[in-house]
Amino acid sequence: MNPALIDLLREWMPHQRWFGSKGREWADVTEDGFLLDQANPVLSVHRVRVTYADGGRETYLVPLSWRDHPSDELASAFVGAVPAKGGETYAYDAMRDRDATAPWLIHLVNASTIGPMHFHPAGVAYIPEGLPGDMVSGEQSNTSLIYGSEAILKLFRRLEPGLNPDVEVHDALRRADNPHIAPLLGHIEIDDPADPGAPPATVAMLQTFVTNASDGWRLATASVRDLYAEGDLHADEVGGDFAAESERLGAATASVHADMAKVLPTEPADAGWYGTLAEQMTARLDAALEVVPQLAGHADAIRALYAEVASSTEPTVRQRVHGDLHLGQVLRTTTGWIVLDFEGEPARPLAERRELDSPFRDIAGMLRSFDYAARHMLVEQPEDSQRAYRAQEWAERNRAAFCAGYSHASGLDPCGGSPLLRAFEADKAVYECVYEARNRPHWLMIPLTSLSRLTGQG
Repeated sequence: MNPALIDLLREWMPHQRWFGSKGREWADVTEDGFLLDQANPVLSVHRVRVTYADGGRETYLVPLSWRDHPSDELASAFVGAVPAKGGETYAYDAMRDRDATAPWLIHLVNASTIGPMHFHPAGVAYIPEGLPGDMVSGEQSNTSLIYGSEAILKLFRRLEPGLNPDVEVHDALRRADNPHIAPLLGHIEIDDPADPGAPPATVAMLQTFVTNASDGWRLATASVRDLYAEGDLHADEVGGDFAAESERLGAATASVHADMAKVLPTEPADAGWYGTLAEQMTARLDAALEVVPQLAGHADAIRALYAEVASSTEPTVRQRVHGDLHLGQVLRTTTGWIVLDFEGEPARPLAERRELDSPFRDIAGMLRSFDYAARHMLVEQPEDSQRAYRAQEWAERNRAAFCAGYSHASGLDPCGGSPLLRAFEADKAVYECVYEARNRPHWLMIPLTSLSRLTGQG
């Protein structure tokens, strides 16, 4: 353990986008590391364990590159200087140092074991060994590198024992030849010497990079802007109408769900599952009311939705699901839709993210995303009733199209009035209320308006 390095990490980590506990007081921090590559620059990998004053603990993975002299080109990636024999050595965030990015793929090709780290190529496609990686900007909980136009490496910053769902599900869907994913090329794991009986944690995964693709959120919001620009046309009359794409997206989602059910575990939902689900939703509502007083007017109606779930006899097969599906998690290529990021909500414990659930959770997430795409521009003009009407029309049209595509592909109509689906939507909207109240209060109107619709109050 290097005390000087620990001091640097204590100062540097809380300012990184991927650090998930900003604002929590640190009580203690330890690190253990090893050399992954001894070329120039040297590449080391560190497991940083943080204990917080509130008793919580988290473990993060921090790769560092080391140079004998400071680099002006890497100033934004500078972590700090550490005393070394005859002077100092300079540490940089290795994911932003292109010269330090090639070893990840070299070791994957060779199926290496370096210290506690194990590299597992999928053995199904070419891995672009030798290329440097360029970091993807804008990510929050993870860090990704794009290697040319061929592969993308996602580094999971927060470590938990066990196989990450993103790897597990992508591997299963690759074996099912599902056309709506980017194929898995390999993954990386790390053992924990402090807990030799624990399963290794997933460090990273490598996938085929999807080229010439458009983000679903950008496509949807461009359609909404086209609609707003045509003051006298309906959603189905505008050149940028998105409904056909929404229908295709529904069919793609159904295809992914069907293959997940084929190759991963399933089981029928029982009364106990419905009861527990309703209790969890109610607990989240109670907590949200403490943060968002504006929810109070909807609370009784939301509780009634949850009560319907608690007493439900609706036949449901629980299976593995995406867990965090929305328009930002899908890409439109020249051949169809690709679904990304099957790791679920990163803030939830890994064991919870691997639990069997209803496909309605994913459907509800996408339906909520259509509402957000339609209404996000109303934030600038909340009193514009004409725009509000047009936003509602766009959202309804695309929600219906998504459900039609899902229904045609699966035989199940997700928008047939299921209390379970309405409850999942309401639960998601409650979560959104808390998020907006804390981060974008002027956006709070979006989930509140949706709750009025879901509870029949608007």
